[in-house]
Amino acid sequence: QSASLSGKMSTLRLDSDIRNWVLIPITVAMFFVGIVRHNVGKLMHRDRKVDLKALREAQAVIRAERVRNNSGYLQSAGFRMRKHFFCAPETGVFNQAAKKANPQAQMLSDPTMMTSMLTKNLNFIVPNMLTAGWVNFFFTGFVVGKVPFPLTQRFRGMLQRGIELQSLDVTYISSLSWYFLNFFGLRGVFNLCLGENTLDDTQAMQQQMAMGMNTEKAFASVKENLDMLDHEFVLYVAERRAERLLRRLVSGAAVGEARAFANAEF
Repeated sequence: QSASLSGKMSTLRLDSDIRNWVLIPITVAMFFVGIVRHNVGKLMHRDRKVDLKALREAQAVIRAERVRNNSGYLQSAGFRMRKHFFCAPETGVFNQAAKKANPQAQMLSDPTMMTSMLTKNLNFIVPNMLTAGWVNFFFTGFVVGKVPFPLTQRFRGMLQRGIELQSLDVTYISSLSWYFLNFFGLRGVFNLCLGENTLDDTQAMQQQMAMGMNTEKAFASVKENLDMLDHEFVLYVAERRAERLLRRLVSGAAVGEARAFANAEF
């Protein structure tokens, strides 16, 4: 690779062999390793019996959080109805005794749960460790590309792993960093090519967190948040703001002045 200086910044011209023997092999290897992981995950997948009571209680907590976060888009009657459903003194969901079984007892009574978690972790850790070791051993120290926009110095540790060269522009990407970018960036490609992507463990992790959730503490926390919420229908606010803005514009005021006047009340 040859370098030509332009002012204070250096521009690298990368050899085409780096593209052919470093950049493309890492991407292709990551793609095929993902396909192998996908098929191995399907072979080791077992349908496990779902605790409907635990799932129902976890979904109630999620629904209540969504109601609290989006309460401004609900009218007062709709919000009161939902709040009564969750927080009523005797019939509210969060005032009922938790029916979910103890996670430790459930794990002891169902040994396949621990086996399933172990096989998923092995299917995730072992291929990634082997691929990272292969990239680090054969391709460390190469500059494989450059991002087309400027970046701050904080991105140097993320984009230039394996290259200790402070004079190099932060927008250049090392081979080891290219591996990590593929590791996180190929999920959309796998979803497109494989359909049902077993490599995305987000949903499985959410289910495991729901199963291991302390229901009583979660119920008390969400109920307290709903009770303390001061509800206001934001569309009424938007309507009043739009009215003030339009009246100011009709009177001949500038756009910036009209926006400042409309926001002054809120």
